This record gives sequence, structure tokens and C-alpha cells, in this order.
Amino acid sequence: MRHGLRLVATGAGRTFEAMAPPLAPAAVDVPLDALWMPFTANKHFKAEPRLLVAARDMHYTTADGRHVLDAVAGLWCVNAGHCRAPIVDAVQRAVATLDFAPAFQMGHPQSFKLASALAGMLPDGLDRVFFSNSGSEAVDTALKIALAYWRARGEPERTLFVGRQRGYHGVGFGGISVGGMPLNREAFAAQLLPHVQHLPSTHDLARNAFSRGQPVHGAEFADALETIIADVGGARIAAVIVEPVAGSTGVLVPPVGYLERLRALCDAHGILLIFDEVITGFGRLGAPFAAQHFKVVPDIITMAKGITNGTIPMGATAVRRAVHDAVIAASERGIEFFHGYTYSGHPIACAAGLATLQLYRDEGLFQRAASLAPVWANALHALRDAPHVIDIRNLGLVGAVELAPRDGTVGARGLDAMVRCYWEEDLLVRVTGDTLAFSPPLIIDETEIAQIVARVRRVLERIA
Repeated sequence: MRHGLRLVATGAGRTFEAMAPPLAPAAVDVPLDALWMPFTANKHFKAEPRLLVAARDMHYTTADGRHVLDAVAGLWCVNAGHCRAPIVDAVQRAVATLDFAPAFQMGHPQSFKLASALAGMLPDGLDRVFFSNSGSEAVDTALKIALAYWRARGEPERTLFVGRQRGYHGVGFGGISVGGMPLNREAFAAQLLPHVQHLPSTHDLARNAFSRGQPVHGAEFADALETIIADVGGARIAAVIVEPVAGSTGVLVPPVGYLERLRALCDAHGILLIFDEVITGFGRLGAPFAAQHFKVVPDIITMAKGITNGTIPMGATAVRRAVHDAVIAASERGIEFFHGYTYSGHPIACAAGLATLQLYRDEGLFQRAASLAPVWANALHALRDAPHVIDIRNLGLVGAVELAPRDGTVGARGLDAMVRCYWEEDLLVRVTGDTLAFSPPLIIDETEIAQIVARVRRVLERIA
């Protein structure tokens, strides 16, 4: 497809204007062999590369000059749209002013400003922030904080973590250990953390297929925590970690009452509750964080992606003040917490983060997401009668269309659909197994929502 219009953000509204001519396709004649690509079928990709060379607002420009509608905010992260001027300007000023400052035993003003800005956005009580560079690092930081907290409290026997099947918490050894993606775990099974248990996934296709928003059935899945507690003892468990909405494994929305039940069980046994909000943070559900959307406040929140609108890598871990204070007070040495990264609170990332948070506020993007959520739900569920569709899930501005697998080949139909969306419909979608996942930038409008759904339907009608 070819598009002669593009959408430009003008404050909280959008207006049409003519799109510039496509870039010349000859601009990206680059060698492909040297790069080992992450989470990619390298041989398949390099046989038919999908190269992006520019982006603006809701669209990417491809190497062959096409304009591709971004239905996944890059990789769940470009919540305010691509190449937004306030963020670009802030980064350019920062890199010309302070390119780097050491984070160990030194500081710079922007990191303190960003931590304060995040504290003002987070649920009440979670007002201490530790910076890292990715969601994976934010999760490993959270696990280390939990262990440090229990040592400080005089309960060093609390070393066991509880994750969840079909959970994704990044690719550090800690995150893989508490995560529940089988292929990720199998690849490194011999070296995972030893003291980890897993709750069952909440995915229940038989009872909850085509639910709008939170499924009605499944709160009882949280009761598996009681079984684990009875088996290992609640006094051994340091923390339970879950994604409020599991994104990378297919947009698995928590059943009504499930998160509340987890919180109550953790409280009853003195267990820390960690929400991995790397995907759900920064407006994806129409609130700053999923904790506020669900009205369930954890003890620790991990975040990344939307913290800088994807412009510069950054992660953060926010904790309740009591958790922070216990670790700080218990130390008898100068350094209270032996953990950190060279680029923790990097000056350029902090500049991007501050500009991003301001842009979210100036344009009311979280409120925009909340107002568009019903439109998004109606449009997505209109695909119920499309070929191969066996389930549709949605919440806020996130959604999934699950496809029936081809006989004996799990994931083949999903990958086919993703590739066809890109080449045949100028649409970028995310695929996990046979599930197409969607998380568009929050600047999307109703016309673009309709375009996404129409293009997906055409692809599904063409797939064998």
C-alpha cells in the first residue's frame, strides 16, 4: 500500500497534512552478516530484510520508501509517538552540555530531578527510585533489593522468589529464572536461580475467550500461592513478581479479583509483591501505572520502555520508602547496597526521561489512552469473525488477536501474519507464537485504529 497522508500531533489533537515523498530506497545498502540480531530468526530475516530508516509520529519509513503504520509503539515503548520534538531537543541540549557523569559516589542534577518526577507519578508510598538501563536490569535490581531488605530485617532465610508461568521479566539470569517462558528457560536451565517457584498462568481460553477487558473467571489462580506457601513456608519467600498484564507472552489480562487476591496473600504472609510494569507503565492502560488502574499497590515496581519514549535506553526500580529505609539503616559500612551500573541515571537518558514525562502531561496522553480504550476494544473485537481467530484480548490501549496454529507448527501462522502485515499492508505488529500483539502509540486516533484493524483483516483473509 502507499499512503499520501500522514498524521501530525498538534497538542492533544491531530491534523492531516501532506506526507513528504518517500526516501530513496538506495540509502541502505549495508552488509548484514556481522550483526547477530536479538530474538530474531536471523537466517529468515537476512534472506528478506525488513529495514527501517526513519520515523515520525505514528509511522516508520522503510528502506524502500514505504510508510509503515506502527501498531506496537516500536517495541511497547514509543508511547508518545516517534521523534517528538520536545524529547529530541532535550537530548540534543543534554549531549552538548554533560555527556556523562559517574553514578558511583557522584551525581548530577538531572538524575535527582527525574527520580523526583517519577515519585510524583507513582502510587503513594513508592517514592524511592533506583536507575538502570533496561527492563531486564530493573528486574534484577528489584530481586536484589528484595534480598537486601530481608537481610536488613534480620530474615536472611527469605531467599525464594515466586514468578508465574508465561511471565516475562527480561533476559538477565534473575529475570529468566522468575520468568515463565519455556524456551527462554530451557536454553539456560542449568544456570538459573535455584530458589524459584511459579504460579500458573491466568490464560484460560476455555472460559475466557473473547473477554472485553478483565476476564470474569480465574481469580482463583492466585490461590496457587497458598499451595506454594504450604509447601515451602511463607517465611522463606522473599517476593512474588508478576506483570499486571503479561505483554510479551500474548497480552494476558488478569482476571477480576486476581491481583487483589495476590496482594492479600502477600500481606498475610509478609511477602513483598513486585509488579513488572516495563510494558504497562506510562499510560498504556490509561493511568500512569497499572497499579493505579487496578487499584492494587505493590511494594516494588519495575519500569523501562516508556520512561524515555524509547529514545534512550533506561530502566528504573521504584520501592516503598520503608523498603529503602530498612536497607539504608541496616548498613554499618559506607555503601549500603552493593549494586549499580556505569550508566545508572545517565545524563542523556535523564534528559529524555524528563522531557518525556512533561510531554505526557502537556498532551494529556494517559487520559487520551483512557478515552480511546472503548474505541480500541470495539475495533479489535470486530475481528472476531476473521479467519483463524480463536481469541481477542484487550485492556486500555493494548490488545491481542490469537490465531489457531497450523497443524503441528506452532507459531508459523503468527509469523506469516506479521511478515505479511509489514510487506503487504504497511503495518508493524508484534507476534508471539500465534498471537498478534498490539500496543500503538498513545497519540493514535480513531482513523488509525480503523486502519490497523482493516489491514489485519485483509491479511488474515489471505493467509492459508
